Amino acid sequence: MSGHERLKDYSRESHTFKVRAFLAFAVVLVLMTVLVGRLYYLQVIQHDRYVAMSDDNRVQLQPVSPTRGLIYDRNGTLLADNRPSYSVTILKEEVTDLAQTLAALQKIIPITEREIERFETRLKQRRRPFESVPLRFRLTDDEIASISVNYHRLPGVRVEAELIRYYPDGSSLVHALGYVGRINEQELQRVDATNYSATHYIGKLGVERFYESELHGEVGFQKVETNARGRVMRVLERTDPKPGRDLVLHLDLRLQQITEHLLQGRRAAVVAIDTKTGGILSLVSTPGYDPNLFVTGISTKDYNGLRESSDLPLFNRALRGRYPPGSTVKPIIALSAIDTGVVSPNYSIFDPGWYTLTTGGRKYRDWKKYGHGKVNMNEAIAQSCDTWFYSVAHKMGVDPMSKYLGMFGFGQVSSLDLPEALAAILPSREWKKLSRQASWYTGDSLNLSIGQGFLVATPLQLATATAVIANRGRWLQPHMLKAYREQTDEGIQLVAPDLSSMKPKPDDVMLNHPKYWDTIIKGMHDVVQGPTGTARRVGADAPYQFAGKTGTAQVVGIKQDEEYDAEKLAEIHRDHALFVAFAPLEKPQIAISVIVENGGGGSTTAAPIARQIMDAYLLGTDPRIQEEE
Repeated sequence: MSGHERLKDYSRESHTFKVRAFLAFAVVLVLMTVLVGRLYYLQVIQHDRYVAMSDDNRVQLQPVSPTRGLIYDRNGTLLADNRPSYSVTILKEEVTDLAQTLAALQKIIPITEREIERFETRLKQRRRPFESVPLRFRLTDDEIASISVNYHRLPGVRVEAELIRYYPDGSSLVHALGYVGRINEQELQRVDATNYSATHYIGKLGVERFYESELHGEVGFQKVETNARGRVMRVLERTDPKPGRDLVLHLDLRLQQITEHLLQGRRAAVVAIDTKTGGILSLVSTPGYDPNLFVTGISTKDYNGLRESSDLPLFNRALRGRYPPGSTVKPIIALSAIDTGVVSPNYSIFDPGWYTLTTGGRKYRDWKKYGHGKVNMNEAIAQSCDTWFYSVAHKMGVDPMSKYLGMFGFGQVSSLDLPEALAAILPSREWKKLSRQASWYTGDSLNLSIGQGFLVATPLQLATATAVIANRGRWLQPHMLKAYREQTDEGIQLVAPDLSSMKPKPDDVMLNHPKYWDTIIKGMHDVVQGPTGTARRVGADAPYQFAGKTGTAQVVGIKQDEEYDAEKLAEIHRDHALFVAFAPLEKPQIAISVIVENGGGGSTTAAPIARQIMDAYLLGTDPRIQEEE
């Protein structure tokens, strides 16, 4: 080899390495610059945005349900309370296998298929993620303990406490107060979604339904910090909810319970009204049912038992029962006749026990087979002489009768805060033409004059009309609410509600001859404390003066040649017994209506019940104690 052959060019390799290292450094520097720039953009320029997004993931705004307002009677006795109840709930987001979890729970505590169906419905209707859904309510201490010791193998299962409605007196007040129940989708559409975002219960019937907005309160909110699984770690901020307003009703619980006791075992209704205020003192419909069953959801078995009962415990007879008022409307019929000048108060007839429109025609019978003989208006009211009213109705026609009955509240809903009340039916020429496509006949007028035929009324309407008579035409609309009960620094204050804003008040009954108030009331007084009155035995020993009117409403028709015999009829086909009254005669304090379905005569069945209720209110007596003695 002529010269030394160089195997490596160290100078070139050094240069190449330096170039490559520089390029690598440049690339790294550029990438670092981009990374730092991006970090600067995210951490500095976009700082506020990503902090907010982070808080949204970490911090949640949760609604806090308000405490429902309480309900008291006129004497301060609690009628509707809130009590803690424990439920087993499931948080879907923490459950891997829902069916397996439900099966495991069924082995620990009793859970019916119906409860699982309702749970699945509620699960579909839940309003937001990470909202637990109740599976079963009203857990016992043993059931709570059984679930607690199995928490480790039941992820997503919790025992939660909540305040639910409780009615201490159960069935005694259900038809007066109503009840609350689980809110459904249709009801959510009608309310403020934000205000009800944490609410699971809503008023379904009665006072609970009508005053829902006052009783519910206003929702609160709290900011909570949650972990990655959605569990609340701590509360960051809280705005307390505003509790619902407490209500004080005109109801007298003692009188309500006495009334219920007197109606025990009967299908009946009673409404008692304070004639000075229009407040409802007692509203009873028997039989009743326990409203506590409906609060968290009634079982299918219990509901079917109520629905299929022949005594109709779910039916509110006091507000929705439409009955022929019978002779209880005769004072108003007589008033319409004398105030319009059709007849004078001295108008007399001879009653042979029947009345005919034409010679040899159909006989409209009096309740007394051989008649009352010669009777005037006062005697016709006191003895409830049908024939006198047939005669007057024949002369008068339907128009004055329908007009005056309407002035006393028949055919309309005049109550302020009883949402289930019905208008019933006040017949007239126009009504029959529209509803029956038929003309009005004279026979229809005769039936109307004794409270039969097309006329039907509710016990509330009968008590209202009686209160208007007691007040000599002055209208006071029946209502439940007496005051709002508010806690102040000075103690508990009662705030009177503005009743005038609820519904326009009917016009007072202004007679053409105001002196006839005394005339009509004298006839009603003679019913109970006159020598020949139909209910004279009931009023004979009363330590106070009062006025009343008996009524017996026919349930089934009787042929012309037949006589009414209760013993031959099934119990459900026997006459209804009715009675209306107010007391005392001067300066009345209470007006009352009583109806006992298929109870027979008003003087023998309904009137004694009314007398005992009035005694309890005016004299403080208690028939329950007297029976024990």
